[in-house]
Amino acid sequence: MPSDYPELIADDDYPDPSPEELGVGALFAEAPEPFHDLLATTAEHIDELLPLMPQRTAAPQTWVVTVADAKFHWYDLVAGFPEIPDIRDPVGRHLRRMQFDLEATTEKRLIYFAVNRPRVRFDTNRSTSWGFFSLKLTVPILVGPDEKRDSITIELEVPFAATLKKPSVVVTDRFITLNWGGLIEALSIHDVLQQYDNSLTYQSKVQYVGQTKDPMGRLARARLAAVQKVHQLNSEDNDMLLLIQRMNVEVISDDGDPAELPANDNPVAADVLLKDRIDIIECALIRYFEGPMMHGRSDKEAEVRKQRLREAQAANHLESFRIDLRLEDPGKYHDLYSQHAPVSRNHIIDCTIVDGEVLVTRVPDKTKS
Repeated sequence: MPSDYPELIADDDYPDPSPEELGVGALFAEAPEPFHDLLATTAEHIDELLPLMPQRTAAPQTWVVTVADAKFHWYDLVAGFPEIPDIRDPVGRHLRRMQFDLEATTEKRLIYFAVNRPRVRFDTNRSTSWGFFSLKLTVPILVGPDEKRDSITIELEVPFAATLKKPSVVVTDRFITLNWGGLIEALSIHDVLQQYDNSLTYQSKVQYVGQTKDPMGRLARARLAAVQKVHQLNSEDNDMLLLIQRMNVEVISDDGDPAELPANDNPVAADVLLKDRIDIIECALIRYFEGPMMHGRSDKEAEVRKQRLREAQAANHLESFRIDLRLEDPGKYHDLYSQHAPVSRNHIIDCTIVDGEVLVTRVPDKTKS
């Protein structure tokens, strides 16, 4: 990483502070481990589901995993356990939509990355300005932990429902509100930086990898201990966002994709097959971004994941797989890196499983898949 980019966190020293030391321990006293969904289903439950379990194939499989879609959510906006937003307020409606989006992910098997970026805010002590005879709006901002003064210029387009040619503008440290008369838009600072060209060159540091499926909905309610711990350790000078990705898995096998068999055309079979795939992908991305030691995760979790990988690999006769995180139109926020992975928008990873361990090899950026 270039030397002029500040490190987002201090060096990892053992031991990490406990949730109790961070002041969030009581919130998670009764919560199960974040990997609860990896544990085996009870025998009684299996008996009920047995007629609906998937039909497997015998031929070896290889997978090509790609990103079907990806979206960032600003985790800091929910991490402080706020009250229900006021939907009569434009910013409140924005927050409520984000809350709905996050709550919807708890029913789906999606991958998320908890990422840090240096703190950026709108500068409320300086005024916005318009360009002559245009909709170019210059907005002052404060960049980084030292709050360096800067500005960005965005060229607005008149929305279809607008009744004004030029909106009135209200700025707070985190949000800008554009009142077009017939329509009011509220955008966070991170929305603006993603949607409009700017000169900032910060990158997104992956701190934690997880899976959204959780009947308790703890991620959306900021009640997931591991993610809250990352947030507490890095919140002073950084913003934290969740990058949520829906993965597409192409199965290459002489017997075809078992998910396409007529016998597997039921929700239980489809979910079991998808669970195998997302569990394996999650473990591979943990290994790639967090390293072989999975720092911050318990020995129990490591052992549960090893056993789960053995089972899923055997059930799918999986020989190898490739994870391609490239997007068709990535922005700067997709410059991902970690302490174990270099900065890139083109992370491509070749993976094999050996005795419950994922072995990962990064494909160089210039190599085409």
